[in-house]
Amino acid sequence: MAEHDPAAGTMRTVRFHEYGAPGDVLRLETVPVPDPGPGRIRVAVHACGLAPADWALCRGLFPGGLPRGIGCDVSGTVDAVGDGVTGVKTGDAVFGTADWAHCSSAGASDRAVMNRWFRVPDGLDLVQAAALPMTVDTAFWHLNALGFDPEKTILIHGAGTTIGFAAVQIALLRGMRVTATAGQTYAQRLRDLGAQVTAYGDGMAERVTQINGGPADLVLNTAPVGGSLPDLVQIAGGDPKRVLTISDFAAAAELGVRDTFHEDRGNPVEALPEFGQRAADGVFTVPIAGALPLDEWKTALEISQTGHAHGKLVLLPGTSGPEIR
Repeated sequence: MAEHDPAAGTMRTVRFHEYGAPGDVLRLETVPVPDPGPGRIRVAVHACGLAPADWALCRGLFPGGLPRGIGCDVSGTVDAVGDGVTGVKTGDAVFGTADWAHCSSAGASDRAVMNRWFRVPDGLDLVQAAALPMTVDTAFWHLNALGFDPEKTILIHGAGTTIGFAAVQIALLRGMRVTATAGQTYAQRLRDLGAQVTAYGDGMAERVTQINGGPADLVLNTAPVGGSLPDLVQIAGGDPKRVLTISDFAAAAELGVRDTFHEDRGNPVEALPEFGQRAADGVFTVPIAGALPLDEWKTALEISQTGHAHGKLVLLPGTSGPEIR
């Protein structure tokens, strides 16, 4: 285990110095505590949410200067404020995103520099706060790209993923009629929220069409690569432009399906404050699969790479024992 001494200006961080498989390139290191710099703040990290995107960064997604850290999603207490920053002070509890692209460390650290932050609403647990940013951003942006129309029915495929589970809630809160595909882990919870739910796999297109009484107006695919896109196009009445996917980009190109990297992002709507408040009010949630101390990051990686985490994995730099749940 790496040793650190806050009084000496050092901290622990999980980061990589070269691109490759996460288990091969990531290391827990002791490094100097970074300065926030202009327009940035630094926090003592309470919780850091992990995502498959972190492992993709290790493999070379959005390449940039090295070393680089993992953990984009952060909640914590402000302990330094950079030049030009207003509206926040030391001691404030905030959540948002670590400046992973421009710093040599990110959220999986004792301290993190943040380039986007919001105050944690009263009543919102800091672990839940750290689970929100990337999940809410991704789900909301894709739904917004498809269009929030209460007159339309949308299928969320892969609603048992964190992004899919969030997307179902967001679409319902926007008044849309939602059908979802999911396994048994979250099927009943999704029904309780108000979605109509069916299993994925053989016969999915027929089941969804029967539930809807016809084709779905819109389809959002939040599932991992699994060969489902032809069925999703069928569910959308054969129109690939009514389908938007966050995965399986090769198949999307062949079928003419819309995908994350070819959509015009325009001026994105900032949704995180709204859904942070909704989470504090108990009407929105991101499932958390487990919370572990920072020095057990390898366990978090192993769980994540099974593809069966069933929720967000969170690292807790301030703890010393496992809190998997």
